[in-house]
Amino acid sequence: MSFHDRLQRETAAERAHLLSAPIIQDALAGRVTLHQYQAFLTQAFHHVRHTVPLLMACGARLPARHEGLRRAVAEYIEEEIGHEEWILNDIAVCGGDKDAVRASAPGLEAELMVAYAYDWIARNNPVGFFGMVHVLEGTSVQIASAAADRIARVLGLPPAAFSYLNSHGTLDQDHVRFFATLMDGLDDADDQAAVIHVARVMYRLYGDIFRALPAAEAALAA
Repeated sequence: MSFHDRLQRETAAERAHLLSAPIIQDALAGRVTLHQYQAFLTQAFHHVRHTVPLLMACGARLPARHEGLRRAVAEYIEEEIGHEEWILNDIAVCGGDKDAVRASAPGLEAELMVAYAYDWIARNNPVGFFGMVHVLEGTSVQIASAAADRIARVLGLPPAAFSYLNSHGTLDQDHVRFFATLMDGLDDADDQAAVIHVARVMYRLYGDIFRALPAAEAALAA
């Protein structure tokens, strides 16, 4: 069994827990309000704005034996720069105030997820950060485009309101294939254990962001 296949198998329970979040199921079923979608985009902005800084921190901490991973990190950085601005533009198309979102504080759940990633890179094996990459990109491939299609139909929003979700649903398909090749090149047991551990934790922390979003009743009231 390849390491990527093992990573998928050994994080299956945590992945299922994330995908079972009520708001994800509601979005896929077309039961979501504009308030909920704006709340999702707001928290997405707060963690996506850290993607490039986290990649830079990871690349700087990788040992010389992982020069191949460092080059991969450089490719990721080039592709990820500016994605937080896509989210802000989506918010504006949805009628939200993107400047207010930019100036706002993240929810506790997003703050904790980002803080955990920085802490892991600084104090532990930086290769473990690829566990977070696995969670975010894998989740995008599974739900982003489908959710965007259903939300657009229900809320009557234009394609310009879904640049983040639609681009990541498509872009991350290529990323996942690239990621699988990277992970299958890891042959060190400590590196593999770090990636699996961080992925398990990140599925939980990322799921907490979704579970903290407004429930349907609260969103309708808003």
